Amino acid sequence: MILPKANSLSPKQLREVTSIVGEFDCQIQPIAGALRTIYAIVGDERDDLMINRLEGLDYIDRIDRIQSPFKLMDRRSDLARGRLKIGEMTLGEQLLVIAGPCTIDPKNPNYFYETAAAVKEAGAQAIRGGVWKPRTNPYSYQGDNRSLDILMEGARRTGLPVDTEVMDEAQLALALDAGVTILQVGARNALNYSLLRAIGRAIAQRPEVSVLLKRSMHMGPLNEFISAAEYIAAFGNPNIMLCPRGTTPTLDGYRNHPDESATPLLKEKTWAAVVVDPSHSVGKAAYVPAASLAAVAYGADGLCIESHIEPQKGIGDDPKQAITPETLKTLISQARALWELKRPEAAETQHAA
Repeated sequence: MILPKANSLSPKQLREVTSIVGEFDCQIQPIAGALRTIYAIVGDERDDLMINRLEGLDYIDRIDRIQSPFKLMDRRSDLARGRLKIGEMTLGEQLLVIAGPCTIDPKNPNYFYETAAAVKEAGAQAIRGGVWKPRTNPYSYQGDNRSLDILMEGARRTGLPVDTEVMDEAQLALALDAGVTILQVGARNALNYSLLRAIGRAIAQRPEVSVLLKRSMHMGPLNEFISAAEYIAAFGNPNIMLCPRGTTPTLDGYRNHPDESATPLLKEKTWAAVVVDPSHSVGKAAYVPAASLAAVAYGADGLCIESHIEPQKGIGDDPKQAITPETLKTLISQARALWELKRPEAAETQHAA
């Protein structure tokens, strides 16, 4: 990781640095921050001659060598100084809550509009809504492009950012063109490296866009999860949230095996925000409040919760695992009180603002 003395390298300086690392089969990836641009060395950083030549340049402040499977996502990376904003809030200063229906019903758009307004009233800072849905059964409802217009109309009516899942490059392009600013990568695509690279490329010059990367149902070590995020960050946009959402094998009675306890382990390895999805972890509305509070107790930076104005009239997973906006309002109040109890300094900053 190269840190220049100035806020960024000049074009001439960047060419010189790129030329030096290229001699050692490495590349340079600029990561633009709000106040400073840092330059990741993509490749093997262990060659002392390369490091010595870089450190000898009078415009270089220092070189931080990070030998881990994920150089950018590593908590020792200079990217740890950054702060991710979602709408009007900054992660780390407040508990983020993303809420909304599992699936947008294109035949009944008012369900989404009413839900979007209700979850905003309940205290959510972003809205989730499924436009395209991965389904195990090929004959189940797979989503509809028309729902993207409904999603963005909900964003306009509420003024809140929206989160939706993309499963391929065509959907990615549609979502970005429409103005989606939180791209969700679901559990089935968490290890789809081609899609992760495509997302990284597509948002490289779009700092307003962030990615909610869910943990794969079959994912093994946490390093594998963080390395999946590295595929996205390597193209220059570090706005990534890691989302535990339950794994397999399932725990009898729950939809999956809840894995919110991975949160402190992730935080020991990476600077990335952890936003837990309790709805898919437990798969039953009655269990979602307790699972949400457990996630906050483990140190989650946010929650992604399924909520519907009338869950039994929803489609997809809503009838079984979406909570009502009334339940959501109580849950948000409890979760934020617990979050402030665990992070008194952040709570003081929030109240002062």
